[in-house]
Amino acid sequence: MFRKPQDVSKLLYYSSMTYEEMWLDCADKLTGMIQNIIEFAKLIPGFMKLTQDDQILLLKSGSFELAIVRLSRLIDINRDQVLYGDVVLPIRECVHARDPRDVALVVERHGVRGNPEIQCLFNMSMAAIRHEIESNHGPVKGDVTVLDTLLNKIPNYRELALMHLEALCRFKAAHPHHVFPALYKELFSLDSVLDYTHG
Repeated sequence: MFRKPQDVSKLLYYSSMTYEEMWLDCADKLTGMIQNIIEFAKLIPGFMKLTQDDQILLLKSGSFELAIVRLSRLIDINRDQVLYGDVVLPIRECVHARDPRDVALVVERHGVRGNPEIQCLFNMSMAAIRHEIESNHGPVKGDVTVLDTLLNKIPNYRELALMHLEALCRFKAAHPHHVFPALYKELFSLDSVLDYTHG
């Protein structure tokens, strides 16, 4: 999948990172990706008409799930590799000496006030996505579409998002002196954990 020649110096650099350095580096990279997701969300017709509280809540509760979808393209499970920045790294080396619990990697959102508007926006978006996918992709198997397959993955994405928040809480408890990027800190606060566990 990845045809890039290995840059040994970068490979050694990332392999030698401490657990704390890797968390902070990942947080920086994830923050950049989430900034792009936020900009994309602003372009969705009707999103900016939602209340600011609902916009924030939807972004806080869904941005990691969307990032997972984008990140999935960077993993080659056949070769056990991940494209991290501009370097192809063996997944096992990325995980080496990390907390082992960190390795085990729709519309209803707790606390959202404008549910009818969000449901309408969701329905319009899903109709557009369904049309686009059905125009460009055949069924996966029988009458199961690509979109059906993706929608069935939503609970898995939510579980991964919750696991990320739990791992982050453990990291913050063990390393309270580390400072994360402001957007990362805002999106993945303790309140986010409560939104997931009570939603």
